[in-house]
Amino acid sequence: MTTLTLPLPPTLTHADAAGHVHMVDVSDKAVTRRVAVARGRVECPAAALQALATGTLPKGDGLAVARVAGIQAAKRTGDLIPLCHPIGIDGVTVELKLAEGAVEIEAAVTSTGRTGAEMEALTAVTVAGLTVIDMVKGLGRDFRLTDVAVVAKSGGRSGTWAEPPAAPGVAAGHSAAAPAAPFAAGYVIVSDRCAAGTAVDRVGPLLAAGLGRLGAASVAAGLVADDPEAIRAAVQAHLAAGCRVVVTSGGTGLGPRDRTPEALAPLIATPVPGLAEALRARGRVATPAAALGRTVAGLAPAPGGPPALVLALPGAAAAVTDALDYLGGVLSHLLDQVDGLDHGSASYGGGR
Repeated sequence: MTTLTLPLPPTLTHADAAGHVHMVDVSDKAVTRRVAVARGRVECPAAALQALATGTLPKGDGLAVARVAGIQAAKRTGDLIPLCHPIGIDGVTVELKLAEGAVEIEAAVTSTGRTGAEMEALTAVTVAGLTVIDMVKGLGRDFRLTDVAVVAKSGGRSGTWAEPPAAPGVAAGHSAAAPAAPFAAGYVIVSDRCAAGTAVDRVGPLLAAGLGRLGAASVAAGLVADDPEAIRAAVQAHLAAGCRVVVTSGGTGLGPRDRTPEALAPLIATPVPGLAEALRARGRVATPAAALGRTVAGLAPAPGGPPALVLALPGAAAAVTDALDYLGGVLSHLLDQVDGLDHGSASYGGGR
């Protein structure tokens, strides 16, 4: 039997000093929730894009078929790539958007395990792109699958990473990493100890960076004790300053001083209970105690502008990071709806 050897650096975990490849043992890694987002594009002639937009392809709905192909490919990645670990996939979304001269594709893969989902996301984008080409290849020859890359990931030892918001993207607001259009944001840390200077605020920097990745052009900070009047005043100050998204962290538990939901109740005119429930569900992947958190989501009137999204999140850094990951999947869509903009199926991968 011939042994495959490659001149690879010994620092690669899947090759030894002699260049012999093997599947890496990941049994010592922690089981964490992992999300990976990849993007790519298929450059197409105008006739192909028109047929995709109108649903007039002889083979059927090209975008729908490509979406299903991408989902199937994510599930079969371990069979296609020799040294890639088979993983348990919790969820896959594949979105396709018609753009100028191209079909733009984004895939988000969620998994709870010991290794990341980047290869699954890349495979989903690639196979979805190849399927688009197969669906429209009778309408020309000038097709090119290009710009396939991972643009965001979270979970595991390396933590959270994302391309800057200015990076090319598709289906804005429909994945864990798609940034919204630029907006102003603010956050309020609710903590007796941080307000008294006896503890260091470690969540504020996470919120500032995370909101920036979601598209915030500016992020205003706030820090108050667990006092309902102070919490409400800090949030109102952010609303008066024009913030479209205001996030509080802390005071959502069941302790006697956990009063953030009560403080925000008079400000919220339109509750968004589904968003709060989704954030709690994400937290329960890591700990059953997340079910005890009183996360709040809703729209609050803002002086001289459209309503703003107000979120009350737990004080734990992991809960905040997880919530920001999820918020990236819905924020642009939410703000578009609030602004009364078109958010039809074509913008969110629905085809026609």
